[in-house]
Amino acid sequence: MTSYSCCLILLLFTWSTAAYGPNQRAQKKGDIILGGLFPIHFGVAAKDQDLKSRPESVECIRYNFRGFRWLQAMIFAIEEINSSPTLLPNMTLGYRIFDTCNTVSKALEATLSFVAQNKIDSLNLDEFCNCSEHIPSTIAVVGATGSGISTAVANLLGLFYIPQVSYASSSRLLSNKNQFKSFLRTIPNDEHQATAMADIIEYFRWNWVGTIAADDDYGRPGIEKFREEAEERDICIDFSELISQYSDEEEIQQVVEVIQNSTARVIVVFSSGPDLEPLIKEIVRRNITGKIWLASEAWASSSLIAMPEFFRVIGSTIGFALKAGQIPGFREFLQKVHPKSTNNGFAKEFWEETFNCYLPDGSKNSPASTSFHKGHEEGLGAGNGTSAFRPPCTGDENITSVETPYMDYTHLRISYNVYLAVYSIAHALQDIYTCTPGKGLFTNGSCADIKKVEAWQVLKHLRHLNFTNNMGEQVDFDEFGDLVGNYSIINWHLSPEDGSVVFEEVGHYNVYAKKGERLFINENKILWGGFSKEVSVPFSNCSRDCLPGTRKGIIEGEPTCCFECVDCPDGEYSDETDASACDKCPEDYWSNENHTSCIPKQIEFLAWTEPFGIALTLFAVLGIFLTSFVLGVFTKFRNTPIVKATNRELSYLLLFSLLCCFSSSLFFIGEPQNWTCRLRQPAFGISFVLCISCILVKTNRVLLVFEAKIPTSLHRKWWGLNLQFLLVFLCTFVQIVICVIWLYTAPPSSYRNHELEDEIIFITCHEGSLMALGFLIGYTCLLAAICFFFAFKSRKLPENFNEAKFITFSMLIFFIVWISFIPAYASTYGKFVSAVEVIAILAASFGLLACIFFNKVYIILFKPSRNTIEEVRCSTAAHAFKVAARATLRRSNVSRKRSNSLGGSTGSTPSSSISSKSNHEDPFPLPACAERQRQQQRGCKQKVSFGSGTVTLSLSFEEPQKNAMANRNAKRRNSLEAQNSDDSLMRHRALLPLQINEPLGAEPGFQAASSPETSSQESVVGDNKEEGPSPEAEPSLPSVNSRNFIGTGGGSVTENTVHS
Repeated sequence: MTSYSCCLILLLFTWSTAAYGPNQRAQKKGDIILGGLFPIHFGVAAKDQDLKSRPESVECIRYNFRGFRWLQAMIFAIEEINSSPTLLPNMTLGYRIFDTCNTVSKALEATLSFVAQNKIDSLNLDEFCNCSEHIPSTIAVVGATGSGISTAVANLLGLFYIPQVSYASSSRLLSNKNQFKSFLRTIPNDEHQATAMADIIEYFRWNWVGTIAADDDYGRPGIEKFREEAEERDICIDFSELISQYSDEEEIQQVVEVIQNSTARVIVVFSSGPDLEPLIKEIVRRNITGKIWLASEAWASSSLIAMPEFFRVIGSTIGFALKAGQIPGFREFLQKVHPKSTNNGFAKEFWEETFNCYLPDGSKNSPASTSFHKGHEEGLGAGNGTSAFRPPCTGDENITSVETPYMDYTHLRISYNVYLAVYSIAHALQDIYTCTPGKGLFTNGSCADIKKVEAWQVLKHLRHLNFTNNMGEQVDFDEFGDLVGNYSIINWHLSPEDGSVVFEEVGHYNVYAKKGERLFINENKILWGGFSKEVSVPFSNCSRDCLPGTRKGIIEGEPTCCFECVDCPDGEYSDETDASACDKCPEDYWSNENHTSCIPKQIEFLAWTEPFGIALTLFAVLGIFLTSFVLGVFTKFRNTPIVKATNRELSYLLLFSLLCCFSSSLFFIGEPQNWTCRLRQPAFGISFVLCISCILVKTNRVLLVFEAKIPTSLHRKWWGLNLQFLLVFLCTFVQIVICVIWLYTAPPSSYRNHELEDEIIFITCHEGSLMALGFLIGYTCLLAAICFFFAFKSRKLPENFNEAKFITFSMLIFFIVWISFIPAYASTYGKFVSAVEVIAILAASFGLLACIFFNKVYIILFKPSRNTIEEVRCSTAAHAFKVAARATLRRSNVSRKRSNSLGGSTGSTPSSSISSKSNHEDPFPLPACAERQRQQQRGCKQKVSFGSGTVTLSLSFEEPQKNAMANRNAKRRNSLEAQNSDDSLMRHRALLPLQINEPLGAEPGFQAASSPETSSQESVVGDNKEEGPSPEAEPSLPSVNSRNFIGTGGGSVTENTVHS
């Protein structure tokens, strides 16, 4: 069984070494062997394997100068370590390096070589197999380049726990230690790079991009991570395509069509140079310009893409590059390369490709036997060489005379990662070499034997590695086998000297910094068009930026980055470009006209300084002045009959209440405060109730007096001033109780109303309880209604008795005002609520003042002749006469009807006879002596209308002595019928003196002129005596000698009536 295994492994090793002959490897013996995998070529030649014969190994094509330089970096590091007296002394490192040709298949062939050798060593078959040139096991592998290749290699090496340290594979999938147990790397993984790309796009305010990724384990995970980051930043992806260097032409054309038709100007590419090259060539052919290319580190500095002939298409590229390192002495080492090197089988081909010649030694890699392409750095130009096309080489050419990517050592990024990978393995071996038993990493603190070290032991020490590199930086692998590093951000420029593409560093990305501070970009160094710095940042958004004052509105069916700009609604603002939402203004602020900021809201109330407030104030002051003027007039003329007849004490109180009404309106003007809000409605309500109560008591008292049949001392007692003021107080006290309850339970307060109008804050009074306000106004209106009722009922009383007509009219005005106030109050808002109430208060107050007092003030000031006792008595007597005449006419009509029904007689009744005429004058003039006698008497004439006619009444007032004699004569002529006269007539006769200011016992005569043509005379005896009221309020009853009244009934009647 052992012999069989030995033969199998030997066959495998023989096949592996056959595929990689002496000219296809770099190899050097040593105590410990390190493996290396480098892309010396970019690919393999396509060959149709029809299997008609034994399949042959595919041929590598397109030389990669950078790949050879990376290989040289590994050799340089190993030789530097071997010459170091402190690092691995007395130990020699050897190497076995193979070409992966940038393909998985070639990389696996090389990996099998490492694995096969290790299996032979583990089987210890030296005694069975006569191996003359024994090669030690490969204890670690440096490589590979591409993430896809490293994934395949890591799966195989992981089976045998052979540590693999990659210098360029950045796929985040390789951080999965469950799958890739032995994989480590000296390059940051793509997770940070994808985040950095999203940060750059966000920095330049782009949100509409396209993505292209290599269809391998490098491109797919990288672009997937970028999508995650873009989604978090509201970056939309217009298209997402996968490419490969093996894609056919039709697939490439399809991707180019997508790019050409896209509105996205920024294209994010996660790919290697070889995979991207076919696409770029087609884009150049179609001359698709104006795109911004965001490059991952795998192709950001690739000479395969960064060619002058491609620059017009990809000149605005912004890419990521690894942090450059310093390798002292590496430049001189690169210059020492020679085609006849025994340890480097790739040197001969490198020489031929560098000088475009062939070495005439008949090797199989000569132009005569091999078809190849010339390349630069990560790629060569195409061109099949033959002996006819290439001159021979001598091997003594000057390597510095030719400019190739191999000699570009100014920015050593991948080369430095290779250098660092070798040193990482060396330091792991150093830890094994210097390990102290009992402090080792293995069981019981044991140490590995450096002379018999195995791969898994090296892997253990690599996971715990911690050393300082030649640049003074700390190197240690994290739990995922990664090194955290920073990125440089480069921009492609066209060199003005030789027209080549140069990579200008324009910023950096620090993965150690906190979020938001990792990215730094110097925009002044960026050439967007690749030529000029004056070009502004290109626009790559689905929609134009929304200016301040607008927000982004979603368009149905479109990505979130495609939006329409919607104006911010009133009350909201946006002060930044492309705002996702508008911010609401604070409560006391409102958006300006452009909705870019908030301004304080306009504050409104019924101010003293505005025209409307000034006008209302002037009217209120005018009302106060007029009321004060009337009060002054009444005070000055307080002893005149008209003032006394109006119940002057109540008139004073009424004028005071009107002053309060006018003054209360001023509380509604000005900025509402808590104290004004709590004072204004009670002041208004109590003032008006006091005013209406005074009017009500006056009107009700006179009405009660005139309706009483025979006034007694009890009546006069209850009709006195004390009871009047008590009634006023009781009516007002009810309103005071309502206000107190209101202020205690729900007091009004100042209120800033934001809801009525958006741009205005109305400072108003919150009434606290609308029900209480309703009770206040309702009670006032109830008293006004009662007052109106009594005034209307007493409208036929003498004019000097409470001015019933004017009070009725004033109450009508009051009702019209307050009935109109209710809908106006309910339909207005803001400061106009106060204005409406002020107008209602002023209108009602002016109505009461004008209707009740202006007529009296006019008589007092401009008609003093009417402000006499005679005028007052005439008015009273006329009212009594009117009532008596109506009663007489009613009796006459009734008697006539009775006579007609009994005997058909048309004569007058014994009790009364009236002769009426249609004219208003006395048809029979008085004799001259009688006329002179009447002129000598104090008298007056009154026209009294009743029924359908008019009566002219003449009154004369004689001396008290004459009146006494006339009274005695009249008593003797009283008839029995007069004693049974109508009660209404007697009531008015008895109460005539209520408004006349005469001393008790005064009995002026009341005499009407007699008509010569008297159809009948009727004597009425009235011997009613009563106590007179107080001198000011209830003067004595006058004596009325005779009355003559002419009606429209066709006759006249003379009646002797009342004596007292």
